[in-house]
Formats: sequence, structure tokens, C-alpha cells
Amino acid sequence: GLTSSSTAIFIPFITQELFQKGAALYYGLNALSNNMILCDRKQLKNPNGLILGTPGSGKSFAAKREMTNAFLITDDDIIIIDAEREYGTLARALGGEVIEISPHSQHHINPLEITAEYEDESPIAAKSGLITTILAQQMEAGTLSASHKSIVDRCTANVFKAYLKGKAPAPLLTDWRREVMRQQEPEARELALAAELITEGSLDVFAHPTNVDMSSRIISLDLYEMGESLRPTALVVALEAVQNRVMENRKRNKYTWVFLDEVYLYFKYPYSAEVLYKAWKRFRKYGGIMTAATQNVEECLRSDTARYMFANSEYVRLFTQAATDMDELAHLLHISDNQMGYVTNAEPGHGLMKVKGYIIPFDATIPTDGDIYKLINTTPGRG
Repeated sequence: GLTSSSTAIFIPFITQELFQKGAALYYGLNALSNNMILCDRKQLKNPNGLILGTPGSGKSFAAKREMTNAFLITDDDIIIIDAEREYGTLARALGGEVIEISPHSQHHINPLEITAEYEDESPIAAKSGLITTILAQQMEAGTLSASHKSIVDRCTANVFKAYLKGKAPAPLLTDWRREVMRQQEPEARELALAAELITEGSLDVFAHPTNVDMSSRIISLDLYEMGESLRPTALVVALEAVQNRVMENRKRNKYTWVFLDEVYLYFKYPYSAEVLYKAWKRFRKYGGIMTAATQNVEECLRSDTARYMFANSEYVRLFTQAATDMDELAHLLHISDNQMGYVTNAEPGHGLMKVKGYIIPFDATIPTDGDIYKLINTTPGRG
């Protein structure tokens, strides 16, 4: 008298469950058994993860719900890098800060600030690498030579001398450019010209002292108005600021959740993709839990860097997928054709959850009359 799905519950090893103890968050119901899915990503070897789905499938809703649960259940900090201005309302509702980074904003972040927790590498080397990455995005691909990099390193060390001795505040990109202009090599002139746009030109948003509060428990870094040309640079600077916060929290034995919305935008450019990949590997050892969400899976899969991140993430949530992405994702994530059926034309809020070796179909819908639904829903007319 039982249907096939009901009978399967009683057969050993047919239904996988995920019910972890401790500070586990709720991720919906198991679509086969109706049991709760409770997962503590901190227990995973690699807690970084991905949320993938087509528009309207529930991807952003799931990200916001996870942020809300982490905020309410844990004492962890939450930082959102918001490319499409979608998370500001939630951040404000939870008492957090929304920092708008744009050429028209009065909010500024100085990328050359150094936290006292730099310990795994020289701060000069770290900032030299940061400036090199920013300049490489402004110059034509392949034009940054060894001579250019040597000048960058030399000038970076020079402008940090007084700061490291405690005799001056953190230098600015404008200070660094003035130091470059003092150099005699012809390559220095090329570097100074490349840096002009981001230090004294119309895109000087990162050439000012930091004037925002980065101490709030939940922060949304809004990059919506940065545009195509400066958005990769904005990501590099944002991740540098986030890294400072993550390293500070490590000293306090505190975890930091970092969410990146529409991550495909950053895989279009090799330098921003490389910086993101380094953060993906590095933040983990500092207590950072990174989550990348995207609707354009196909664009991400064109990047070898993105493919490596996908294949080495122990936490993946799949909502409805485009037909062109199904086979590629199934192969990359080792998911069978039968299991991929749960993300084929699935209802919003339904999909597959992969945690370590477990692959579980889930139902993450919630009642539509509650305050949480109204706050995090993104469907027009339903919030």
C-alpha cells in the first residue's frame, strides 16, 4: 500500500540524511524522507561552498536565508560582496552596515591599510602584489614586465617606511603614484600613467583614506555602480578589506562568513579571478567561510580557476540548472543522471545539496506569510 518513494525510506542506504549537531544551520527538508537537513559547515574539511541556479530558482533566497540563520544562531560575522545591490535591505534589517563603493559615493576604502594580524607574509610583499594586480587590470594584458614589478615593489617599500615605524598614517595610492613619478626609469612613467585614472582621475574611489565603519557584525559591500571597467578592481580591493577583517576575527577565535553574489562577473577577468581563487584557498585557515552564488554557470565553467573551485568545494547547493550546464556540472561534481533529475525544471526552492560525499534532494520552501519570507524574498510583488 506504499508508493515507491515511501517504500524507499525503509530500505537501508537508499535515503541519505544530514543531521549534524552543534551550531548546525537549517537548510530545509529532505525531499525523500521529510527529515530536517541540519549542517554545520565548520565541521567540513573545506567549508567553502557554492549556490548555483537559474534566475527565479531560489538561489538568492537561499543565500539570504543562510545569512539570516548564521546571524541568529551563531556569533559569527557576515560580510557580503554585493554586485547587484540585492542584499542591502537584509543587512540593514539585521542592524548592519551597507557600504556603497562607487565613483559617486562618499564611502571610501584605502587598499593600502595594513592590519596588525599580517603574519604569514611580509605586508610590503602583500601590498606590492595588490598594487601589481590593480595596475595589471588597467594596462593591456601582458604589458606588465619584470622591470615594472621591480619598480612597484621598490616604491611600495618606500611609501610604507614611515608608516611601519609608527611615524605616519597608512599611505594612499596617491602617495604611491608620487613616489613612482620620482623614479628615473621609463617604465616608471608608464606605471604612473596607468595609475592616474585610479588616483587622480574619475575613478579615484580607492585613493582616499578609509572613512567607513568596518566593525559592524554584518556588512554589505555594494559594488553595483562600479561598472564593467572598475568592478574587477573593486573586487580586489573589497577582498583586501575583507581579509583584514577575517584575520582580525581569527585572533578573537571568531568565524567570518563571506558571501559573493553573481561571482561569474569576476571570472571574466584573469586578475580578479586569480585574487578570488587565492582568497578561496587562504580564508579557510583564518576561519573564513566563503560562499559564491551565481546564475551564469556556463560562463564560470569557461574559467579553469572556477572549475577548480567548483570541484574542490565540499558544500554545493544546486537549484534548477540550464540545459547547457547539466552535463558539465554532473561530470564535475560526480552527480548521477538520476540525481540531476532533481534540478531539471524543479520548483523554486527545490534542488540538490552536496555536502562531502552526501547528495540530498531538498525542499527549502518556507511559509509565505512570515516576516522572514517578506524580508528575503526577491520576487516582485511578494516581498
